[in-house]
Amino acid sequence: MADAPVTAGTPALLAFGEPRARWVLAATVLGSGLAFIDGTVVNVALPSIGESLDADVSGLQWTINAYTLTLASFILLGGSLGDRFGRRRVFVIGVVWFAVASLACGIAPNVQTLVAARAVQGIGGALLTPGSLAILQSSFRPQDRMRAIGAWSGLAGIAGAAGPFLGGYLVQTAGWRWVFLINLPLAVAVVVVATRHVPESSNPDASHSLDLLGAALGAVGLGALTYALIAWQQSGLGSPMVLVTLFVGVAGLAAFVWREHSARAPMLPLGIFSSRLFTATNLVTFAVYGALGGVFLFLVLTLQVVAGYSPLEAGSALIPMTVLLLLLSSRMGALATRIGPRLPMTVGPLLSSAAAMLLAWRVDSDTSFVLDVLPGVSLFGLGMCFTVAPLTATVLAAAPDRHAGIASGVNNAVARVAGLLAVAALPLLVGLDGAAYADPELLLPAYRSAMMICAGLLAVGGLLAFWLVRSPAPPDQEAGQPAEPAVQHYFHCPVDGPALEHCPHDGPLLTRPRSPTA
Repeated sequence: MADAPVTAGTPALLAFGEPRARWVLAATVLGSGLAFIDGTVVNVALPSIGESLDADVSGLQWTINAYTLTLASFILLGGSLGDRFGRRRVFVIGVVWFAVASLACGIAPNVQTLVAARAVQGIGGALLTPGSLAILQSSFRPQDRMRAIGAWSGLAGIAGAAGPFLGGYLVQTAGWRWVFLINLPLAVAVVVVATRHVPESSNPDASHSLDLLGAALGAVGLGALTYALIAWQQSGLGSPMVLVTLFVGVAGLAAFVWREHSARAPMLPLGIFSSRLFTATNLVTFAVYGALGGVFLFLVLTLQVVAGYSPLEAGSALIPMTVLLLLLSSRMGALATRIGPRLPMTVGPLLSSAAAMLLAWRVDSDTSFVLDVLPGVSLFGLGMCFTVAPLTATVLAAAPDRHAGIASGVNNAVARVAGLLAVAALPLLVGLDGAAYADPELLLPAYRSAMMICAGLLAVGGLLAFWLVRSPAPPDQEAGQPAEPAVQHYFHCPVDGPALEHCPHDGPLLTRPRSPTA
């Protein structure tokens, strides 16, 4: 990975362990934790939100999707803004933006206001999430960067494990609004630390043209398609509004592709998909993370509505998966380095598929956590351990090193879009509409159907990996260029979406050889 360029006049690079370095690490951990914890606790709060605001299924879908939509649409643009205008500046703006939107979420009088505030919150997340690791990369000395980012990963992993506990506790004791309001004091702390201790940096070689039109077209296309899928279950396919928004969604996404093909400085350079391996791995990502979004939505909801779990108990049910990912991901990455990614990326989704089927039929009104939930969640987590690290390494290895940041950003966006569309489409496919989510007798069969669909998606992901994924070829050495180091460091987000330099969430520090063997 090339050193991150910095602007002239940037303060001396930091050494790991010195006081200012600790403050920089604290700012980036807290900043990325804002977006990460918020994303994990909202699912736990959905039943309480629905009851408090008298929201139906579509309202709950939009509570999740409004945030995911704007985050997925603008995260690549957020990274470009930081490179051009200053990473600290854009990071701080994103934190403030996120905090103001969180306040609006916390005081929302109705679900419509909540959804609008969540969309604004997603834009803030798209501004702050690319900056965390980019700040570390540009602030620390080259010999200390891996230690700094490794420490960031470990601390963020602790935050990830604590997220469901925190969310369930807040919902159960203080109310769902505190899931959002808790962001305010954290944001104040991040802004104070960042403005006082984080050095500014930017990329002097960054393009001076921003692909705002591409970002807008992508947002319109995804937004219209998501709206059409959610409205379809209420109004039917024959509704003029559904037909119009379906057309707008498809046309918007087609226009986005045309724009990225013709733009001088595209947000998404389509040439990166010329690699068959890169394309194949992103197809696997789409299937796996679409299923992951559906499992998280329906499992947490059903544990509360059908099994009678408290918000804290439902949120804590996912902890075994997080713990397994923290403990085993680096080992699975090392295994994939030795034997190649094909076998782990095949076995992992198939294990998670079996787990989804197990959870589909073991959760009901008499569910025992130890006997019914824990085995399925643990098996699901084990499957994700096999999948995520090899998937991330393969995505990065399939693209030229100069496009490593773009490759990880694209893969992150693919994961988020998959979750977005899964949350929009699954209630339609299983016939869950109106206030049916609050009725255990109606939710249980819908839950089982949704989990079986997710199991099918995971199986498709495993089969795609078996058919299409091979070990990456060694990158060609450009004439006159110095040899690349033998090992490349990379990072991954084990739950929310894979990424490298712009990873918004937790992931252990892994390594891979520059020239993987089959």
